[in-house]
Amino acid sequence: MKSKIISLLMVTVISVAMVGCSGSESESSSEGNGKTTLSVWAMGAEGKKLKDFVKNFEKENENIDVEVQAIPWGKAHDKLLTAVASGDGPDVLQLGTTWMAEFANAGALMDLSKYTEDYPSFKKDNFFEGSVSTMTYEDKVVGIPWYVDTRVLYYRKDLLKEVGYEQPPGTWEKLKEASEKLANREGGEYGLDIDRQDQLNPFIFAWQNGYSSDVQNNDMNFDSPEFMEAMEYYVSYFDEGLSQKEKGANIIPAFKSGKKPMFFSGPWMIDIIKEKAPDLEGKWATAVMPEKETQMSSMGGSNLAVFHNTENVDASLKFISHMTQVDTQIDWLNTSQVLPSRKEAWEKSKLNDDPMYATFGKQLENTTAPPQTENFERIAQELLSTLDKAIVGDADLEKELKELNKQAKEILKEE
Repeated sequence: MKSKIISLLMVTVISVAMVGCSGSESESSSEGNGKTTLSVWAMGAEGKKLKDFVKNFEKENENIDVEVQAIPWGKAHDKLLTAVASGDGPDVLQLGTTWMAEFANAGALMDLSKYTEDYPSFKKDNFFEGSVSTMTYEDKVVGIPWYVDTRVLYYRKDLLKEVGYEQPPGTWEKLKEASEKLANREGGEYGLDIDRQDQLNPFIFAWQNGYSSDVQNNDMNFDSPEFMEAMEYYVSYFDEGLSQKEKGANIIPAFKSGKKPMFFSGPWMIDIIKEKAPDLEGKWATAVMPEKETQMSSMGGSNLAVFHNTENVDASLKFISHMTQVDTQIDWLNTSQVLPSRKEAWEKSKLNDDPMYATFGKQLENTTAPPQTENFERIAQELLSTLDKAIVGDADLEKELKELNKQAKEILKEE
C-alpha cells in the first residue's frame, strides 16, 4: 500500500521525495541550547487549542520545546499522504480513528508495543473497549487514544411528552412509533432527523441489529440478513416521511422549532444547543441509542501516533504519555470540551454530574469502531451512494446491497 500511495502522490511530491527521507519535519531536533524541538501535527479546533495547552508539558520537561502545527481537518488527509510519500513528517501526529489502518499499512506509524511497560498510560485496559481496536494494526500498537466521541440520541422532552412519552424511545419499535407520532402531531413535520451524509449512521443501525464485517476475509457482509434488515429500517424513515430526504433547515433551528425533534449526534452538540437555543433549557435531553439486538453506537475520536522515522522517540513518547494521563485528560476536557479516552478520567471528572454528558459515558460502554481497513471511507461513501439510490431513486435495495458487497470485496482485495 505504501508504494501505491507514493505513486499517487509522485506528481506533487517528487521534488520533496528526492530530498530523501531524512527524518521528521523537525530536522534540527536539537537546538543550540541543548533542547529538543518536538514537532506535533494536530487537527481542527484541537490543534489550535493545543498550542497553548502544551505549555504545562514544557514546564515539566524543560529540555523539550513543542511546536504544534494546527491543520484543518479538510486538508489533513492529503498533508499526511504527502508526509508518507516524502518521509518528511512530524514527530507526533493526531489521526482520526478511521485513518489508523490506512497509515499503519503504509508504514507511517511506529510500533509502540515495546513501550507499554515503560509508559503505563499506553496500556489497553485504560481505554473503552471500542477504542482498543483502533490502537492496533497487525498485532502492533500504532496509536494511543487521545480523546473519544460517540453518537447518542438528542430529543425534545416536551414534545415527546405531548405525544405520550415520559421517557425517550428505548427500542427500534418505540423509536419508529415515536417518530410517527411526532411527525403527525399538529405543527409537526418530521420525527427523527437522519443525516444522509454521515457515513456512520448506517453502520450504527447495522451494529444494533447484530451485524459484523469480516475484513480479514475481504467481506463487508453487506448482503447478510442483519445488514439488509438494518438498511431496510434505515430507508423506511425516508420512505415514510419521518426523516427529511432533501436538504433542509439546519438542525439547530429545526430542533428549536420542533420540526426535527429527535436526531443523532456527538458531544459537541451539547454546547451548540446551549449557545444557539438557550430558550430550550429544560426542554431537551440526551439518551443512549435505542436497542434492537444491542444498543451499539460508533466509537470515534482521535489517537496520537509517532511518525515512523522520527529522531525524537523519547520526547515523542513522553508527550503522548503526558497527554494520556488522567489529570491531563481532565484539563484537556475543560479546555476543549472533547471527551477523555481514559475510563478513569470519567470517574474523576465533572462528566458524571452533568446528565447530558453522563449519557455519553453510558453509551461509550456500548460502542464499536468502524472496520479497521484502509479503505473504510471509500467503502462507506459507496454505501451512502447505494442507499441514496433506494431513498431518492426507488432502486431495489436488496439488489443494490448485493452488488455493493461484490464491489466492496474487490476494494478490500486491493489492500
